[in-house]
Amino acid sequence: MSIPVLAMVALLPILVALVLMVGMRWPSTKAMPLAWLVCALGAIGAWNLPVGYVTALSLQGIVIAIGVLIIVFGAIIILYTLKYSGGMETIQYGMQNISRDKRIQAIIIGYMFAAFIEGAAGFGTPAALAAPLLLSLGFPPLAAAVICLVFNSFPVSFGAVGTPILVGLKFLGPLAKTAVEAGTPGLNFVDFGSFAKVIGQWVTMMHGPMVVILPIFMLGFLTRFFGKNKSWSEGFAAWQFCIFAAVAFLVPYLTFAWLVGPEFPSLIGGLVGLGIIVAGAKAGFCVPKDTWDFGPQSTWDADWTGTIATSTSTEFKPHMSQFKAWLPYILIGAILVVTRIPELGLKAVLAAQKLPFTDILGYKGVSASIDYLYLPGTIPFMLVAILTIAIHGMKGEAVKQAWSESFVKMKAPTIALFAAVALVSIFRGSGVADAALNPNNYPSMPLAMAKTVAAIAGNAWPMLASYVGGLGAFITGSNTVSDLLFAEFQWGVAQQLELPRQIIVAAQVAGGAMGNMVCIHNIVAVCAVTGLIGREGMILKRTFWPFMLYGVVVGIIASLMSFVFLPNLF
Repeated sequence: MSIPVLAMVALLPILVALVLMVGMRWPSTKAMPLAWLVCALGAIGAWNLPVGYVTALSLQGIVIAIGVLIIVFGAIIILYTLKYSGGMETIQYGMQNISRDKRIQAIIIGYMFAAFIEGAAGFGTPAALAAPLLLSLGFPPLAAAVICLVFNSFPVSFGAVGTPILVGLKFLGPLAKTAVEAGTPGLNFVDFGSFAKVIGQWVTMMHGPMVVILPIFMLGFLTRFFGKNKSWSEGFAAWQFCIFAAVAFLVPYLTFAWLVGPEFPSLIGGLVGLGIIVAGAKAGFCVPKDTWDFGPQSTWDADWTGTIATSTSTEFKPHMSQFKAWLPYILIGAILVVTRIPELGLKAVLAAQKLPFTDILGYKGVSASIDYLYLPGTIPFMLVAILTIAIHGMKGEAVKQAWSESFVKMKAPTIALFAAVALVSIFRGSGVADAALNPNNYPSMPLAMAKTVAAIAGNAWPMLASYVGGLGAFITGSNTVSDLLFAEFQWGVAQQLELPRQIIVAAQVAGGAMGNMVCIHNIVAVCAVTGLIGREGMILKRTFWPFMLYGVVVGIIASLMSFVFLPNLF
């Protein structure tokens, strides 16, 4: 069977998910199991994979999904613990004292606070934490979900202390070394660390313009689709604060990427930027004179809301000090940093604690594990939720309500994520290098799609390379896994077309980051914490256009670097 035909087969489950969720508005709880079935049948029928092997891959996906669900549950339990302790209303009170303008709140929480959390933890954590916080401040659930998904893009390449680059590109190390030894122009890496640093530098150049453009665009998007006047200009009116926030983030972001490496750009950029813009907002610096809000909930479209109620209060009362109310989030940030920096020693200890599932159903290499202590859902989320009981002096009935409601909210995302991640596992495992399992030696499903697109694109590849990274993130739910899937392919295409390999790989990394906006994995997770399970297609329709815009900007930069700037340097 030809590669293009295989690519069409591989595309079918994605089309099924898109048509059912976006076109027919099916909930992910129904659409994703059907998409998984189509994927499994394609793997058995077109790839000739054994039924037992496909079953093992699906079980592997379920094990991986359990890890994701632990993160989602941890984010939900933090939300409900703060709700019933009075901490959330205190935060709302303090946030309104910073600014009552929902545009400013969107930038502080969705843009900057989430960037810090992404830099520390990654893997969908920012949207799971930031979206409920926006919800509690009076944002419609749909608006909170879209804002947080779209903003969780430019920090992702350096998320989880640089994991997408340091882990996602690990298989490029030998290829880069060979290219350096061959005297390839522009490649002068000493070791993998210096290679990763250079890739990170180019990635910041691709993200840089969108760090500025995205907040302005999304505030216009917010006021156009969720404002009572349906006006883009009301959002654009806050452009000065957006640029202020972008500069506050970009300076440390670029500084650490270019001088230190890929571990800290997003973490430090988000932390430093958050302090700067909160102080600026309090002082009224670059803040619009008028205050913008969504209007009364009675005027909202029914599609904007879900099963978790948006705060209806216009006035909030403090139940404790602001420090005590924010202390759970401060602890989360501090614990994430301490447990994610290898040199501090805790990362290795926590990561070593695993519940392994090795060679599932006897198929060698089909393995997974649940890192029950290293997952942010347990440490710090659930740990901090337990500590908050004492910190906020919660009574037994309040604790019981918080935990019982959190468990109830887990039913729908469990079904959707089991199916979605099982599908991803089949995608990744379909290209196994084993004649008994893959008798035709076919490439994996994602690789078949990428090869087909590359053959058609030719020298236009720099414009399209980021979309392959986005496709990887859409399928797998991870920038890191997208890079693991496609980085070697991107390197090979660049070599074949005589394009600067470091630029094409950087476009892959940037594309994997922007793919977080549209990946089913993240959409289901954020729907779970905002009570929007069943509205995944509606969210995907709204995040698709920022995703496309992001890819155009990255493509233009990659093309200029490939054909104008870099060739003149060597």
